[in-house]
Amino acid sequence: MKPEISRLDTEAPSKRERLLALIFRVAMVLVLLLGAWQSRHGLPVSSSLLDLLPNVSSDTLRRQADIQIQKPLARQMVALVGAPDRERAVELARGVGHLWNHSGLFASVQVDVDVNLDAVRQQLVAQRLSLISGADRKRLMDDPAAYAAQRVRELADPFSVGGLVPADQDLLGIARLAEKSLRPPGKLRFDLASGTLLTEQDGKYWVLLRAQTSGDAFDQRSPAGIATLVADTRAGVAKDGGELLAAGGALYAAAGQSQAQSESGWIGGGSLLGIVLLLLLALRRWRALLAFVPVAAGLLCGVVACVAVFGSVHILTLVIGASLIGIAVDFPLHYLGKSYGLPDWTARDALRRVLPGLSIILAATLVGYLALLFTPFPALTQTAVFSAAGLVGAYACTVCELPRWLRGWAPRPWQGLPRVAQSLLETLSVWSARRTLPWLALGVALVCAGGLLKLRVQDDLRLWLSLPPSLLDQAKRIGEITGIMPTSQYFLVRAPDLGTLYQRQAALGQNLDALVGRQALGSYLSLNQLLAPESAQQQLRDRMRDPAWRARLTPSFETVGIPASAVLASIDTLVGLPPVKMTDALAGPLGESRRDLWLGEHDGQVAAIVSLQGLRDTAAAASAAQGLEGVSYIDQTGDLNRSFASTRWEAAELKLLSYLVAAGLLWATLGRRATWRLLAVPLAASACTLGALGILGQPLTLFSLFGLLLVSAIGLDYAIVMYERVAGAASCLIGVALAALTTLLSFGLLGLSSTPAIANFGIAVALGVTFSVLFAPWVRPAAQSPHPPSH
Repeated sequence: MKPEISRLDTEAPSKRERLLALIFRVAMVLVLLLGAWQSRHGLPVSSSLLDLLPNVSSDTLRRQADIQIQKPLARQMVALVGAPDRERAVELARGVGHLWNHSGLFASVQVDVDVNLDAVRQQLVAQRLSLISGADRKRLMDDPAAYAAQRVRELADPFSVGGLVPADQDLLGIARLAEKSLRPPGKLRFDLASGTLLTEQDGKYWVLLRAQTSGDAFDQRSPAGIATLVADTRAGVAKDGGELLAAGGALYAAAGQSQAQSESGWIGGGSLLGIVLLLLLALRRWRALLAFVPVAAGLLCGVVACVAVFGSVHILTLVIGASLIGIAVDFPLHYLGKSYGLPDWTARDALRRVLPGLSIILAATLVGYLALLFTPFPALTQTAVFSAAGLVGAYACTVCELPRWLRGWAPRPWQGLPRVAQSLLETLSVWSARRTLPWLALGVALVCAGGLLKLRVQDDLRLWLSLPPSLLDQAKRIGEITGIMPTSQYFLVRAPDLGTLYQRQAALGQNLDALVGRQALGSYLSLNQLLAPESAQQQLRDRMRDPAWRARLTPSFETVGIPASAVLASIDTLVGLPPVKMTDALAGPLGESRRDLWLGEHDGQVAAIVSLQGLRDTAAAASAAQGLEGVSYIDQTGDLNRSFASTRWEAAELKLLSYLVAAGLLWATLGRRATWRLLAVPLAASACTLGALGILGQPLTLFSLFGLLLVSAIGLDYAIVMYERVAGAASCLIGVALAALTTLLSFGLLGLSSTPAIANFGIAVALGVTFSVLFAPWVRPAAQSPHPPSH
């Protein structure tokens, strides 16, 4: 007769289990130490949307140009201070500048235009012949008599506005032409009385204030402080009778951080509170809350893994990662729930019974997550690393450590729940025997087909954003008042040499001028607006040396008493000026506004950017580059949206691949029959989820496909539990229901997020989990073994 196995015997760990527990503890200590080292300079959390976006091009020059275009977003802030009186507007703007300058949040704050007029004047004098526009250069070369007549009228007119270079040093007015052609686009003008840039609109004078943040706009310290400072300043300016408008990357980052922190707080807190109540109601023991220890271990492993792989963890990853609570807690729930079917339940014995199923569930879930590593989107790869590491950490804690903490303890399950679960299973058995079941399945299939027909696909960067309307309105008003509305679209021009680069930019400029005339474009900036090519500079000098050309120029000056010798001496001075290179023009103060357009020389080519302002017709802008060699139209937003669409197809392919991998795994462990039974649940749940998204009017996005990958793993999880039926079908159904409720508490709350991409992801997962719970009980059980698994 075999001796009776006591309860303590079933809870005693084997030698192998003790070794695994020791390895887990050492590993967790190492993870904690690594996390502490990673946070030695503060929490490595990122909030920049740019960190989540893929590189849409492998072209090094293109990436450099993208960085140049995005540079203002990282550190620059623009503000306008308005008041009905000009002097009052200037006074308020200087007060704001003083306050911001002493806040410690900005590296520099500029209200008064810090222009070295002597340096500007010197550059105009030295480079004037090379800085005039192409139209002025052509007019001067082709019709010197008409040009001279106009210049003489300017000199004789007492009300004519002079330039920075006095007439005795600029008799022909070449420096004045250069000064006029290089005025920045927009409505802002330099006010000599105050030394500020201002404009007038809506009955107010508006003074421009420019600031450079001390840190990156997307770090974790500066944005919140800057947003608070701007809000306090706005209130103070309004109290003094003025108005403050501000825009910049720091304000967008602060809004994103505040929203993400708030959502991660209430999503994580809400799901945590709901799961706590669920555990206490279902198991009626306070120690049941130890099920959260694997969750904490999983979240820690996820964050540390992300920082180790990517250098930081994005705040949106933390928002989605907060929902990992609902999945990680499933591991302990699967064997805690067995207390509803095992009268002599012990933690270690229950774990041994469900361990094979838990291991298969972990492998199948990891397949779904790790498939995302093959997408080009950092947002998805970061989420995949976070979730995969988190699940491994939660699984390891559940298997290696939790049984020790639950030794000598047992939950107190509700006795009525198994009867309810058994009644539901019996009802399903009755329905299965009826002939109406196929008709019911057909009806569900038809409803899903109708939803699929209504399903729309949406790939849009705006799904990632949820900016406060007040910030967007202020940015729009600043653009309208200043006339400066930068866009993410630009042209990249390449050429074998500078001369060819000028020619290609000039050809593009003709097309863009036509767009400006049709009001499809506000304005643009290019290098050929700053400096003439050296060949054109030489042509003008040669023309000015021509005696016939000189003879046509001098008579008009002689009519007002300026001798021909003085005019010829001025011409000789101009002709004697040396040719100006691009680097020389950009180095001076007049080249500051176009300095970032020059990309330099790369691989035997020179390259430059043509930036756009106030673009209203992207299709027309794209057509401006057609047929021009070396000219590329770059639409960063459009490229990203196309990348979304491409990645969506990749995600669909990866989803199919994950099914094949899962099928191979199941076939190898459970056999062919079980494979088809188990895969039917996630397949049906995914199909119904797509149909439900269409019926609810939700779009199919990259993130909803990511949600379907997760649904596949969760559906397979539930199917495996119902297939194995450890401790009876009723206890398995209770375990599945508890796991589903915890997942719904997490992902269902994501559906309430104000960020469209996260909400779409949460809704897709919540629907998929619901359908998985409905379909899992229909799985036929495996052949029951009369004896529990051995130790």
